[in-house]
Amino acid sequence: SSGRMGEHYSKKELGKDMYQFFIEDENAAEDFVTIEGSDVNHIKNVLRMKPGEKIRVCTRNGQNYFCSISDITESFVRADILEKEAESTELPCRIYLFQGLPKNDKMEWIIQKTVELGVYEVIPVAMKNCVVKLDEKKAAKKLQRWQAIAESAAKQSKRTVIPTVKQPVTYKEALKIASELDITLVPYENERGMDATREIMGQLKAGQTIGVVVGPEGGFAPEEIALVDEHATMHRISLGRRILRTETAGLAALAMLVYNLDV
Repeated sequence: SSGRMGEHYSKKELGKDMYQFFIEDENAAEDFVTIEGSDVNHIKNVLRMKPGEKIRVCTRNGQNYFCSISDITESFVRADILEKEAESTELPCRIYLFQGLPKNDKMEWIIQKTVELGVYEVIPVAMKNCVVKLDEKKAAKKLQRWQAIAESAAKQSKRTVIPTVKQPVTYKEALKIASELDITLVPYENERGMDATREIMGQLKAGQTIGVVVGPEGGFAPEEIALVDEHATMHRISLGRRILRTETAGLAALAMLVYNLDV
């Protein structure tokens, strides 16, 4: 595709080591974008960028642009759009991670790494064997931090959307949300081992919504797994013959999905 005045920008020039910024959808005009907020100080005083430098800009709904900075002021940075609809870094399926609330700050690590791997939404779940209990005030503060980690990881891994971290839900609420997805994978003992996993992964198609439900440190309670078995679109899968920690299971499932889905 060609840029302004017939110029052509190679993938290398538009590529991986370019700084990336997110903007609200309304901050993208026909031929320029406006960056506001904390990124202005970052561009001006930390990165010390100058007009003419190239950046990558993504809107919240996943439209991305390659741009050239034209104006840097105290309150905004304006950049001319050189290329629209550049190659997306998103997976062809939306993946929802339902994560049993883990101890300490493991959730932060899980969010960072699953965002790198392409997760679309992270839904923390209060389950029977969760040690952590979040009251509303604590949850709101945590959520703010978790969303900031998701945004930072999205920038670092050159995502074209910022994944959302949702309010923690109960296990029953999680299953209700999951039941509306095309397919949900539940890493848990499976008597057919990896054969079952390969079979299910092989059936996935672009455009599907996929859930992954991961138990907390203490694992799933028997009654929680029994509820999984009642749903036709929910499948227990194996992630191998070793026991994985809660912070490893989601990553392993995501990596398998990337292998099966990414182009």
